Amino acid sequence: MEDAKTQQDAQLKKLQDIASDTGLPSELRYKAMEQLGRVGSHEALVSLLELVANEKLARQEREAALKYVAEILKSKH
Repeated sequence: MEDAKTQQDAQLKKLQDIASDTGLPSELRYKAMEQLGRVGSHEALVSLLELVANEKLARQEREAALKYVAEILKSKH
């Protein structure tokens, strides 16, 4: 079970790294954000919130991350 958690954490970290890498095409960053939103876990939510707070990202990217945060929150209630 610990191995699955470690793998999931590594996958979430990879998605967050892709989403915040301004050297990558924006389409790829948006796809990573979308994947984080689909995971919907607490850890994915935290990752998305970190993207929202990342001032190096364009405003539209931060707003997209915030949209996925809202979707996760809505799905939990």
